[in-house]
Amino acid sequence: MDAILTTDQLIQQLMVDPTKGFIERLSVKLREQNFDLNRLIDITFHPDTQVGFRAAWLLDTTILAEPERYINNLEYFVQRMGNVTNASCKRHYTRIMMNLTMPDAPEGIRSRLAAIDMEVVVEQCFDWLIDPKVKIAVKVFAADTLFNLCDQYDWIKEELANQVLFMLRDGGPAIQSRGKKLLAAIKG
Repeated sequence: MDAILTTDQLIQQLMVDPTKGFIERLSVKLREQNFDLNRLIDITFHPDTQVGFRAAWLLDTTILAEPERYINNLEYFVQRMGNVTNASCKRHYTRIMMNLTMPDAPEGIRSRLAAIDMEVVVEQCFDWLIDPKVKIAVKVFAADTLFNLCDQYDWIKEELANQVLFMLRDGGPAIQSRGKKLLAAIKG
């Protein structure tokens, strides 16, 4: 087994331009070594935006590989989502949250998230949804996350429908397609 990675060593590895499969291999290593996920979450806020982006990509890959393994890190992840400013990290944070809030997510994950105050996630997702500078993928993942949280926060449905209708007015093909599906699901 390789030597246990320290936070500084992980940051050094994330500074190097990754080769194909690098993030997947590093994710396996972190899981094998039981690397503290909260430390990885913290690295996503690194002042070097490339390091932050690669850390968010690694976080995405690691959490979604074994979500139940990280149940005890979910509250910290939720709290930190409200602090994300790195445009490249937003995609990974919303993708993770979208997957963790899906109806078919593992029961342990859904139960744990139901016990956490998700207001920061709801607020952040709406902020990213209405921000014209935020990339389309982030908007789609944010909208899906909000839809997934409708049962937990019943007021979301109406506000989400209004935001989707607004985005449909001048959104491109990706927004049109996803927006129409989401509106049908909201009304469904």
